This record gives sequence, structure tokens and C-alpha cells, in this order.
Amino acid sequence: MEIESNNKTPLSQFEQELLTLIIETCERDPKLADSVYQTSYLIGPESPLGLDSLDAVEIVSLVQIKYGVRIASQETSRDVLQSIQSLARYIQSNKE
Repeated sequence: MEIESNNKTPLSQFEQELLTLIIETCERDPKLADSVYQTSYLIGPESPLGLDSLDAVEIVSLVQIKYGVRIASQETSRDVLQSIQSLARYIQSNKE
């Protein structure tokens, strides 16, 4: 699933809530939130938040604790953690 990373679509209310939680959990500057759009890369060198694989582990834990949604395999997590939009969609479609 390849994403269009330069799409400047603003975040939905749920995506904004999720982004705030990620910024707090991964201890990033809240001002960076202004540079994140729905399809911005979430993890890796192109991430506006500068998140790496260790942050990805924290995000997976956060999602499981806060939303009761498990991101099981490495392949699934790679797709799910591509963008804030893909993560939000995964959580919403897998909530108990």
C-alpha cells in the first residue's frame, strides 16, 4: 500500500487525537503537529515527527492499551504505520 506523502489534507478529529497521543508518547515537540497531514509518513527519515523503529514499538503499545487494538505482525505494522490516516483507519476498523 503506497501512499501519496505530499497530500496536504488536514487531519480528522480522530486523527488529530491520535497524533497528539503519539507526540506525547514519543516525546516530540507539539509544534511538529502542524507539519503532519493525513498521508505524511509516520515512521522513517521522511516523517515530519522524526519517528524511528523504537517509536513504532511505542505506538503499537499505545494503540493496544488505549484502543484495545492489536497490531500483530511486522508486515501489518509496516502498512498500518505508514501514515496517521492508515493508523486511524486500522484502529477504527478493528476496535472491539
